[in-house]
Amino acid sequence: MSRGSCWGISRERAHSPGRETDDTEILRLTAKRLEAKGLEVVLKDPEELEEPVDVAPRAVFLMCESVGALERLRGWEAGGVLQVNSPAAVLNTYRERMIAQLQEADVPFIESRIVSTAEPCVETPLPVWVKRADVHNTQAGDVSLAPTRTAVEAALRGLAERRIPRAVIQEHLDGDLIKFYGIGSDGGPPWFRWFYHAGQNVAGHPFDPRTLPRLVQRAAAALGLEVYGGDVIVTPTGHIVLLDLNAWPSFALYRDEAAERIASYLALRFSGGRR
Repeated sequence: MSRGSCWGISRERAHSPGRETDDTEILRLTAKRLEAKGLEVVLKDPEELEEPVDVAPRAVFLMCESVGALERLRGWEAGGVLQVNSPAAVLNTYRERMIAQLQEADVPFIESRIVSTAEPCVETPLPVWVKRADVHNTQAGDVSLAPTRTAVEAALRGLAERRIPRAVIQEHLDGDLIKFYGIGSDGGPPWFRWFYHAGQNVAGHPFDPRTLPRLVQRAAAALGLEVYGGDVIVTPTGHIVLLDLNAWPSFALYRDEAAERIASYLALRFSGGRR
C-alpha cells in the first residue's frame, strides 16, 4: 500500500460515557494543530476501520480502545504505519494486563486482586472498589465502591450477568485524589499537569511534587504509553499511590495547551524523531 494522510481515530462512544464532547474536542484540536504544522489529517470513527483501505494512512493517532479496532491497527503497525499510542500500549491499559505489566516493571500500584465474577466473594478488608478487569468505565456498574461484603457480591454478580468474566478488587485508600495528564515517553515527560479531583474535601496532604511525574513516567513507560492520564491518591503520610493509568484522556481542563503539545509531539514522532 502507498501512504496517505495522517489519521486520527476517535474513541468509541461506549468507552466515553459522559465525555463524548471532551474526547471529540481534544482529537479535533490536535488535528487542527497538526494541519497548522503542514500535515494532512483525516479524522475517522473506529467503525470505519472495518472498511477496505486502498491507501494506508501515513501515521495514526488514536483514542479508540475496543479490541477489534486495535487488532486492525496492529496489522497496519506491522506494515510500518507509526501509531501513537501504539495498539499494544492501549491494550496494556486493560486492568488485568496493566496490573501484570506494572508488577513486572516493579512500579508501585494500588493493591489489587483479580477474581472470577462467577465465584463467591473472597474475604478482604472493607471497603473495596470492584472494577471490571478489562476496559475502563463504560457504564454504571463497571466501577463500584463496596462498603460491605453484600455490596461486593452484588457488584460481582452484576458484572457476571453482563458476561464480564473477571473483576479487579482494589483496596480503598483515604487521602487526596489527584488526576494527571502527561505526554512523552523518554527521559521524563516533556509535558505534565496535575490537579485535585473536583468534588472532594482536599486535606492538602503534603507530598513531593517531583515524585509524582517520576512515578507516572515509570508506569507509562512500563505500558508503552506516550499520551496518557490517570489518578493517584496522596495519603495522610504523603505517600503517592497510583490508582489508574489511561491512554489518551480528554485533557478537558488543559485542552488548548494539551492539543498544541500533543501536536508538537506527534509532528516530531511522525517525522522520525522522538522526545
